[in-house]
Amino acid sequence: MPLEGQKRWSKLKSLKQNWPSITKSSSILIQGSRALISSALAFSLMTVCVKHLGGRLPVAEILFARALISLAITQFLLKKAGISPWGKNKGLLFVRGLLGTGALYCFFHALAKLPLGSATVLQYTYPTFTAISAWIILKEKIRRRIMIAVLIGWIGVTIIAKPEWITKGDGGLPLFQVFIALTGAFLTALAYVCVRKLSKTEHPLVIIYYFPLISIPLSFPLVLRNLIIPRGDEWLWIIAIGLLTQLGQMWITKGLTLIPAAKASAINYVQVLFATAWGSLLFQEPIDIAIILGALFVLIGTMISLSGGDLRERRSY
Repeated sequence: MPLEGQKRWSKLKSLKQNWPSITKSSSILIQGSRALISSALAFSLMTVCVKHLGGRLPVAEILFARALISLAITQFLLKKAGISPWGKNKGLLFVRGLLGTGALYCFFHALAKLPLGSATVLQYTYPTFTAISAWIILKEKIRRRIMIAVLIGWIGVTIIAKPEWITKGDGGLPLFQVFIALTGAFLTALAYVCVRKLSKTEHPLVIIYYFPLISIPLSFPLVLRNLIIPRGDEWLWIIAIGLLTQLGQMWITKGLTLIPAAKASAINYVQVLFATAWGSLLFQEPIDIAIILGALFVLIGTMISLSGGDLRERRSY
């Protein structure tokens, strides 16, 4: 048999031998991506609820209500599954809850104080923080493809959001509020890295449980200091925030157990597309050429993050 034919036969033989692992890796990627996209949808709807409240209720009060709902749901699910809520790595679980609480507080604050577009683009700098943090803390390799996906997605988010600090030059946004929003993005990245590490030893429900467990005692003093009783349908919007955040947390925790943190963060850019759609449908925000172009960048970034290299990445964990 000619040398070229032998090489071709060898490749086909290798592909046949590795086909079960290739199929399994593809299935894992699909499951993880589906969970992350579902999470992005839930979180985008949660943002709609926060925006609908219009900043009348204090951020700490919304955070406290969300935590109570999440704690009750997670405790019920843990008890039903017969799982201890305390976990093995209590120290890291506590840190994850602390980081998640801080991140959500900063994001809710940004939504209340900044234009929705600006708050969105600042929050979605977190994939870059996640990739770098996962590289430093978890020793996850940052493949060039993932970094390109993150950068393309970030460009798309920026185009869609049209932040004032780009369109209007210096002084467009208060620097302190920008700092709060960026702090939220950084804390989000660190929380994702914690979830990724905890997923090796902890049940997803245990990881979620520590989020409200830490949020409630931290936010309660702030609620007492500035309590505003919700009125009318605000109760329904608060309940929706709790339920949607719970669903988002469950799906993103599942996704992060299956997909490396940097890739997961790049996929999460799809939340911007959902937010844009809700802005148009529910708040009559116009869809212009910038939004279409930005959406294209986001889609390209997401597709790049999903393409190739999954077997090698999956074997490293």
